[in-house]
Amino acid sequence: MGKTWYIIYNPISGSGNAERKINSIQNLLYDHNLQTEIIRTQYAHHEEELVQKAIKKGYRNFICIGGDGTIHHIVNGIMKQNHVEPHEIKLAVIPTGTGNDWVKHYKIPVNFKKAINIILQNKSFFQDIGKLTLSQTGKQVYFNNAAGIGFDAYVVKNINHYKNWGSLAYLFAALLSFKTYNKGKFIVSTDHKKTESDIFLISIGICKYSGAGMQLTDHKNHRSGFFDVTLIKSISLRKVILNIFKLYNGQINQVKETYCSQAKDFRTIGNHTSYVQADGELIGMGDVDINIIPKAIQFIIP
Repeated sequence: MGKTWYIIYNPISGSGNAERKINSIQNLLYDHNLQTEIIRTQYAHHEEELVQKAIKKGYRNFICIGGDGTIHHIVNGIMKQNHVEPHEIKLAVIPTGTGNDWVKHYKIPVNFKKAINIILQNKSFFQDIGKLTLSQTGKQVYFNNAAGIGFDAYVVKNINHYKNWGSLAYLFAALLSFKTYNKGKFIVSTDHKKTESDIFLISIGICKYSGAGMQLTDHKNHRSGFFDVTLIKSISLRKVILNIFKLYNGQINQVKETYCSQAKDFRTIGNHTSYVQADGELIGMGDVDINIIPKAIQFIIP
């Protein structure tokens, strides 16, 4: 099993994109003499169970066929198991999702033939992973891309109403959720620095993109072992629209209402009604602790 790639694919990823491509992907992997076992997810969060069972059986190499959500659940399966150290696991991705934010960061092509060529090269990179803990319930979730608190997570809560818009779903959900969202007062603690303020949005990033291509953090000076953090205390819808291109072109730090920094640890205190999301999945509400785990998992990248 040491050389076998355990493949998990989500049939509903990308509105059925994974299901339509799976036979072609399987045939191409066979043509390249890759030893594989392919498993289809059957329900929400099934990826976590499949990964944990596979690791227990001795598998160490995994391929995700899906989008950001599928990667997120596989990462959680790896981080929550207790059979091996997570850094012993390799994870490759053949993207079939809608947003594909994580693969966009590493320039992994959506063309499955090119993505498979990257897997064949077997070049791995140890990436940091974020650990998020809800203070009230103790619920723990890991994330490989980005987490959000406040408006960002409120948008995730509402996004199902706009799924038909594809990669523009987050943008439309954000614009249409603006009028019903009420910012909250937080005490934010990052690496021993405290800020108390009414805060509209908090974004905590490991990678560059979220929300189907948005750049909500300033990633220019990223260092391993640190989150990129953006705080927006207050902003009008008009100001968002006027600066909309800066949400996509990496210039969010030029928006006056934003404060961008880096931190290893992050905590919010005093707001029990704020929503929290991780990698585009709504996690819950309330105060949260977020910590970084440096170089936690090996990812296959170009």
